[in-house]
Amino acid sequence: MKLIILTIFFTLSLFSFSHASVLDFCVADYSAPNGPAGYSCKKPSKVTANDFYYSGLGTAGNTSNIIKAAVTPAFDAQFPGVNGLGISIARLDLAPGGVIPLHTHPGATELLVVVQGRICTGFVASDNTVYLKTLNKGDIFVYPQGLLHFQINAGGTPALAFVSFSSANPGLQILDFALFKSDFPTELITETTFIDAAVVKKLKGVLGGSG
Repeated sequence: MKLIILTIFFTLSLFSFSHASVLDFCVADYSAPNGPAGYSCKKPSKVTANDFYYSGLGTAGNTSNIIKAAVTPAFDAQFPGVNGLGISIARLDLAPGGVIPLHTHPGATELLVVVQGRICTGFVASDNTVYLKTLNKGDIFVYPQGLLHFQINAGGTPALAFVSFSSANPGLQILDFALFKSDFPTELITETTFIDAAVVKKLKGVLGGSG
């Protein structure tokens, strides 16, 4: 009886190890569609070391825009090796006066580390409690998944930070863009936010929205 049990256990173990080896990684196959579960896996025979390497974060992003900020992502769409691993990273550049407006990542918790400059940041909890902190070089801050948060350059020099996520594709929705860079009708924004219609139209004009 013991021999039978050991044989079954050994067989299941081999199957488990074999299955695990197949799931060591799932490098993104960009020739296949991207679905809710992420990209399909590239055939292991076509995977190379370059799939696990990305050099795109070494160059500063272009901050010559309305928010004076740039985010350079290394998500599954840019970095095939992170597909399916539940992790990713991005570079955040903030020029003096730069701001990343209130936004949320529906699919991930975010961790920020400041490399240069000073950054004022914070998030709004689901009970509307606001948690604020000004960060200096070497400081880190975490944003729980799905909560609205922001970053503002709090100094007179460029600020640089790197942000990591608990997903290969964290998702992004910027509140200001959702309201004022879309075709969300002005009258409905006014009714649902209590913002004056003239202000809504002005913001839509600045950000390129309609309606």
